[in-house]
Amino acid sequence: MSKSTLYSASPEPRPYRVIISGGGTGGHIFPAVAIANELRRRQPEAEILFVGANGRMEMTRVPEAGYRIVGLDIAGLQRRLTPQNLLFPMKVLRSVRKAGKLLEEFRPDAVVGVGGYASAPVLLAATSRGIPSLIQEQNSYAGLVNKLLSRRVDRICVAYEGMDKFFPAQKLVVTGNPVRTEIASGSRAEALEFFGLDPAKKVLLVIGGSLGARTLNEATAAALPRLRDAGVQLLWQTGKLYYPQAVGQTASFQADNLQALEFVQRMDLAYAAADVVVSRAGALSVSELCLTGKPSILVPSPNVAEDHQTKNAQALVSQAAALLVADAEAPARLYDEALDLLADPARQQQLRQHILALAHPEATTTIVDELLKLMDRR
Repeated sequence: MSKSTLYSASPEPRPYRVIISGGGTGGHIFPAVAIANELRRRQPEAEILFVGANGRMEMTRVPEAGYRIVGLDIAGLQRRLTPQNLLFPMKVLRSVRKAGKLLEEFRPDAVVGVGGYASAPVLLAATSRGIPSLIQEQNSYAGLVNKLLSRRVDRICVAYEGMDKFFPAQKLVVTGNPVRTEIASGSRAEALEFFGLDPAKKVLLVIGGSLGARTLNEATAAALPRLRDAGVQLLWQTGKLYYPQAVGQTASFQADNLQALEFVQRMDLAYAAADVVVSRAGALSVSELCLTGKPSILVPSPNVAEDHQTKNAQALVSQAAALLVADAEAPARLYDEALDLLADPARQQQLRQHILALAHPEATTTIVDELLKLMDRR
């Protein structure tokens, strides 16, 4: 179907229609929902459709956020030879065809890709039809899908400077990552009361993502006696799998200052309570740390494509805005660094100032500005 057929003139303007594609992890899904929320805030009549990958977390998280989603039967290439890899070209072809049918039925004014399996077929189908398209790259090292699509799309919103080494410079807009602005609005007094913490004692927050992080969990478990003896209060987000074990480990010390949490619903209060944060270096986590201005020790996951978490962390370290401990070194070094930083208010203040300078509180607004510019050309 030609662009002229797909966008035949109508007698009256209709509300904007936008497809947002991608997912696979919270680092893709939460920015996508933030973009949708901002678009809907400004254009309440806008019609928004998400496209994800069947079996991935976006198929539940997006409806929970109040949006409709359609799933494609698409998955990534495995890093080893498997039967699934042999089926990959056929799955891509089928997904591109299904995406094309969705475009013809929904007739979007623009398509947004946030990375992840589902964004590739949707953006391929959209750009082949001349539909305005925008991709949002969360990491300091560009993902493969976004690099491959960069010459086809109209706009590329990035979180870091220097991304012209991956993308055409004339298409780049440095926006930062979409983060819920309320994440930085928590009251410390409310936070201390919420978690039952002593205002006279230091608070360490350990977060490994919604699924938890084995290295962080094991290093934290080993450090519990040191934290207890130092009088440090611990908020330890473990993830679902490790949580039962962590509860038993903290309970064995009979110390109120050590709390294991499966998942933290009120991250605004967790950040507000924390003096120091230990975290993985996913794009969303890094953006939240910048926005909240937290002195941080980043332990990048080694199990991600192109080691992009290390590159995210190094982008902060190069600006003296965070500390970095390699995953392999964490068992030996992490809690030496954490306890030293907790005991050094001057260093905490230096890190706080530098990381706040890297925040982009208007990221979501700027991305939607760019999206509206593309749609206004229709």
